[in-house]
Amino acid sequence: MNDYLVFALFFVAIVIGWYLGRRGQAKSASAPDLPGQYYKGLNYLLDGKPDGAVDAFINALEVNSETLETHIALGNLLRKRGEVDRAIRIHQNLLARPSLPRAQVHQAHLELARDYISAGLLDRAERLLLDLVAESPIQRRDSQLHLLDIYQSEREWQQAIDIAVELLPRKSLLGGTAGAAADEPGQSVPVILSHYYCELAAERRQDNDLQGARQLLQEALAMDKQSVRASMMLGDVEFDAGRFKQAIKALRRVRQQDPLYISESVPSLRACYRELGDEKSLLAYVRECLDSHPSPPLLLAAAEDIREMDGGSTAEQFLIEQLDKMPSLRGMEKLVSFRISASEDKPREDLNLLQQLVQRLIEQRPSYRCSHCGFAARQLHWFCPGCKYWGTIRPIRGTSME
Repeated sequence: MNDYLVFALFFVAIVIGWYLGRRGQAKSASAPDLPGQYYKGLNYLLDGKPDGAVDAFINALEVNSETLETHIALGNLLRKRGEVDRAIRIHQNLLARPSLPRAQVHQAHLELARDYISAGLLDRAERLLLDLVAESPIQRRDSQLHLLDIYQSEREWQQAIDIAVELLPRKSLLGGTAGAAADEPGQSVPVILSHYYCELAAERRQDNDLQGARQLLQEALAMDKQSVRASMMLGDVEFDAGRFKQAIKALRRVRQQDPLYISESVPSLRACYRELGDEKSLLAYVRECLDSHPSPPLLLAAAEDIREMDGGSTAEQFLIEQLDKMPSLRGMEKLVSFRISASEDKPREDLNLLQQLVQRLIEQRPSYRCSHCGFAARQLHWFCPGCKYWGTIRPIRGTSME
């Protein structure tokens, strides 16, 4: 253990000594009679043995309504320091006392559930939290939020949806909303719920239940109208169903939801327009988006479509003109690839070497970053492993290194 824990235990020792001394003075005007376990704990601290001190202080401090907060503070400290087994022991010790008021029993149950989550004992934590949801109005919301974390980690999306629906703000008769506190940390429940619907829709699509997936994605958009993920997934579902015009409608909605993701929708759009034999409409849409929301990925998409429709030389000229306005590594790599296609022998070898060098530079740069915690990634993830937020990893734009 480090100095921080030793200092914290000294503080706990002072609190325990003050309480025991005050209790002794209340019983007698003579010198307070502190239990031997208290002095034993101090000796452990002075000898540099904080592990033994923890056990001694647990035994020294009587459990009652006045010392509950001290027990919980010590348990929380141990849990944060990774001493989960001792934290569990403290909170179980609280629950073994029949004299505690019901509200404090519920508080101890919540802390024990948090211990179990830290220890990876999710089944035990789930049982405690479900009991708290049913029995404790005060601890209900915190318990439901912890249940969300459990079901999310276990990918139990329907159970997560059921809990999240209960957490949605409710409209009051006065026109306001009741539910989440204004200063409650974390993402809004509708945003989280929208992603849960998307996760469940992905499972339905994998099972070839396209109608079920479509309904879930519509629910996701009802929860969060700005859900780029739901629109892109709905486009893919409609494509699987052969409803190409409906797929295009869903995919083009991304432009209004968040222009940064336009390029992410282009591959699916290209597949739809090809099925309809209408590649010109795709190029017109991409050019329009490029004018209003310029980005290297859109530039590359437009250049590739121009090459397929009008040939490599036209695409190369278009790319040169655009790179003069918006230089980028990815644009340069695409231009080199066009030149390789039109070159032979020694020039081709030199261009291949140049292309490899540019590709290495590109590969060293992340393509996506979480807007909440800064986590960087090479691929698009809808759930940030850094801050555990949904939908915050976005394409990086606005640098020549793209």
